[in-house]
Amino acid sequence: MRIHRLEICAFGPFAGTETIDFDRLSAHGLFLLNGATGAGKTSVLDAICYALYGSVPGARQDGKRLRSDHAEAATEPSVTCEFTARGRRFEVSRFPAWDKPSARGRNGFTAQKAKTLLRERVGGEWIEKSGRNDEAGGEIAAILGMDREQFTRVVMLPQGDFAAFLRSKASDRMDLLQKLFGTERFEAVERELALKAAEAAKEVSGHNGRLALLVERARAEAEALGLELDNAPAAGKARELLVWLEDAASRRAAELGTAAESSEALRREHAARLEAELARESRQLKLAAAMRRKSAACAAAPVLEQNAARLALHRKAETLGGQLKAVAAAEAAVERSASAMARAAADLQAAARTDVELAHTDHADVDTAAELGRLRALLAVVNERAADEDRLTALAARSTDLTARRQDLLRTTENQAETLTALRTEMERLHAGLQPLAQLASEAVLRTKESMAADELVDVVRRYGAAAGKCAAATERHLKGRDAYQESRQRWLDIREQRLANAAAELAARLDAGEPCPVCGGTEHPDPVPAAASVRGLAEEEERAREACDAAELSLAALDAELAAARQEVAVLAGQGGDTDPADAAEAARVARAAAAEAEAAEVQLAEARARYEGLEDRVTATEQARTGCLSRIAQLESTLAELDQQSTALESALAALRAGYPSLRRRSAGIGETIAVLERAASAHTAWELASARLDEAHAQLELALPEAGFGTAAEAHEALLDPEDAARLEAAVLAGRDEQARLEELFASDELILAEEEHAAGITAEAGEIDRLRAEAERAAGQAKDLALAAGLAAQKCTALRGLREDYEELAESGRAPRDRAERLSALADSVRGGGDNSYRMSLNSYVLAARLEQVAVAASERLVAMSDGRYTLQHTDAKAARGAKSGLGLEVVDAWTGQRRDTSTLSGGESFMASLSLALGLADVVQHEAGGVDIETLFVDEGFGSLDEQALEQVMDALEGLRDGGRVVGLVSHVAEMKQRIGTQLQVVKGRNGSTLHISDAVMAA
Repeated sequence: MRIHRLEICAFGPFAGTETIDFDRLSAHGLFLLNGATGAGKTSVLDAICYALYGSVPGARQDGKRLRSDHAEAATEPSVTCEFTARGRRFEVSRFPAWDKPSARGRNGFTAQKAKTLLRERVGGEWIEKSGRNDEAGGEIAAILGMDREQFTRVVMLPQGDFAAFLRSKASDRMDLLQKLFGTERFEAVERELALKAAEAAKEVSGHNGRLALLVERARAEAEALGLELDNAPAAGKARELLVWLEDAASRRAAELGTAAESSEALRREHAARLEAELARESRQLKLAAAMRRKSAACAAAPVLEQNAARLALHRKAETLGGQLKAVAAAEAAVERSASAMARAAADLQAAARTDVELAHTDHADVDTAAELGRLRALLAVVNERAADEDRLTALAARSTDLTARRQDLLRTTENQAETLTALRTEMERLHAGLQPLAQLASEAVLRTKESMAADELVDVVRRYGAAAGKCAAATERHLKGRDAYQESRQRWLDIREQRLANAAAELAARLDAGEPCPVCGGTEHPDPVPAAASVRGLAEEEERAREACDAAELSLAALDAELAAARQEVAVLAGQGGDTDPADAAEAARVARAAAAEAEAAEVQLAEARARYEGLEDRVTATEQARTGCLSRIAQLESTLAELDQQSTALESALAALRAGYPSLRRRSAGIGETIAVLERAASAHTAWELASARLDEAHAQLELALPEAGFGTAAEAHEALLDPEDAARLEAAVLAGRDEQARLEELFASDELILAEEEHAAGITAEAGEIDRLRAEAERAAGQAKDLALAAGLAAQKCTALRGLREDYEELAESGRAPRDRAERLSALADSVRGGGDNSYRMSLNSYVLAARLEQVAVAASERLVAMSDGRYTLQHTDAKAARGAKSGLGLEVVDAWTGQRRDTSTLSGGESFMASLSLALGLADVVQHEAGGVDIETLFVDEGFGSLDEQALEQVMDALEGLRDGGRVVGLVSHVAEMKQRIGTQLQVVKGRNGSTLHISDAVMAA
């Protein structure tokens, strides 16, 4: 990259437009950038960096003011740089953000955004490439192959930074090298490896937790069996512990199984003894009970025989029971039918006297059959016409219902008329209030703006008061600063005048015998002016006075700017109404806020009123439609009622004759039915009496035939032998029970159990007192022991199965976790190594290792120049020696002294030696970064300060090294105050400082040393 031209306007200390022809400076290969302190030498480098990257180097980029304070208010700041890179020529112009004066802007200014214009020269014409800040910056960075940080370290070499870099700790060197070489990707690799190692360790930890849980479960299972774990393997030998627990549990289960079998055999033995004794006692009890039953049966035998004879006689009489019952039943039936026939005849005579249907008959002799036929035919006719009467009733009910509905609809239409009147009245009231609300709501926006303006005026008044106070204080400080500046300037002028008056004496004081006069060049000084004792001190006193005057001038300039800014702020605020009375402003703001609130409330009320009005319109429309529908239905109902009335009249005239004085056909039908029922009962009663008399005669005949066969002479004897059914049943049950008891006793005494009991009783075999209780207690104790041992044996078997399953699960889980454990170990070791731990004895991270390789390249490149600058004495060498107290290693630098053959720390170098080493290091770093950036050809370099620490010989050697850079085709710009540099380098870019800003001049007159 080579810079051709730089144009600066209203930037930094440069008030006007300054143009630097770098092609003219580059013609000599080496040029000097000099000027007084604060003139703006570094600002030239800032302008180059800003043109290319849109920001200035280092801490200066934090400052926001790039525009020159010396420039005219309306002058736009800008920087234009023309350069060549990769065989292409570009021009970039950047315009920093600034405040442009404007009568309509806030506070009197309008903020202007930063702008960029990038052009390329193609075929002799400038072609615009980009007009966007970010786009142009990205394209320039791609063209140069460097970002701003690399550019400021490679093209502009800041010696102070590299002197610190030379003596800094490894961590500080890492920060700079990392920025220059962009090794963040290696740090990302370290973080990614650490993350993967942590994930793998977490997986292994979870796997180990599951294994430990299996072991703890196995311990719990073993403890439930009461196993002694004193001789068990240690907890660290989990697999051996599980096998041991399984074997111990198996042995314990076998022991418990054997004990359970023995206990079960003992339980059966005791149970058999108890069962035998209980059976013997039961047999004796049964024998005693059977003897008691046998005695009772023998005592009841005579009564049983008597009851059996009486029951046999009852059975014979029962054979005549049917005939006896038939005669009794027939006699009762004749009596009932005679009574019923008498009642029916009385009812018929009464009906004949009162019933209209029988009014035409003879009351004393009614022909029942003829009347029944006539009345049944009449009933059929009446029932058939009953449907017409139902229809007449339905017509009446419908007419009543329709009449009620008509009345409801009439009331509804009246209510709807009243509702319409009320709704229209409310609509008229709302319509009358809409216009004033609309007018007030239309002023809401204006009143809100007025309220905001009034609030802003209150703030402006407050700020105006504060600004006025600041302005008064600034005015007072400015008056004091101006007085101090005038006093210091007058003192400097007085001392300067005094020194000029004694100039001859001052020159004479510097003359030495044999040395040439600086005025005439003569070596003889025959008559020098005598010098007073104070002459030599006047120059120093004048310098101090001038410096004090310059400081006072700078302070006054700052106070001028402060006062101007304060006055401008007061004027701007006054123009915005800041001089208004605060009370008036506050009252106006209060009134404006109240008016705005009133308008906002009117907007809400207007919206609500409009919504209410629209709702009322909808209700009026709906009510009118409903009223029209009601009127239509009333008309339909009135037509239907007239038709129903005609039908009811016709039916009523047709049915009136058929009712025959009854209120309804159904009532006449019921009356005919009752008359028919009376006739039917009379006929039925006479028929029933005739049948009952015939059955009685037949029953008497059958009984007379059956008495001799049953063994009875008369019916009275048969009646006497018959028993009451309950008595007969009770007597039969007693006989059967007695005979059953005799049969059961015979069967019982023939059973083997009672035979054995009689034999035992005859032999006198009895049990001792309490023998059964003793046997029962022994059996229960043996059963409890057997049950406990059986449960323990079952539990032990379950625990054995569980322990076997846990061991198999552990082995399977352990086998499945082998690969994750190996992976976690490898990842952990790798992450520790790249992080600088583990087996990494130098404690170098991967990032440090890469940077150490770069630093080694930098040291080699720097040594090539340091050897020339130090007359072959010094070289720089990278060292990866271990740091003290376990600190990270790998970024060490040491200097090798060829005169002593020893290596020593870079902090042992003297000031001049440190400068040469730092300059060599900066140039070497520039070469390596240039190579890392893709071999970008850097043809223009700037070296900033540091030459004042060199003696004449060292300066000569450094200049030879820098001229070597020029011989390689590079253009080198040196920034320095050293007088020898001014004498040696003829091509100079001079920065001249003035009260109205700095200016730039190129001087290429070769001045001999």
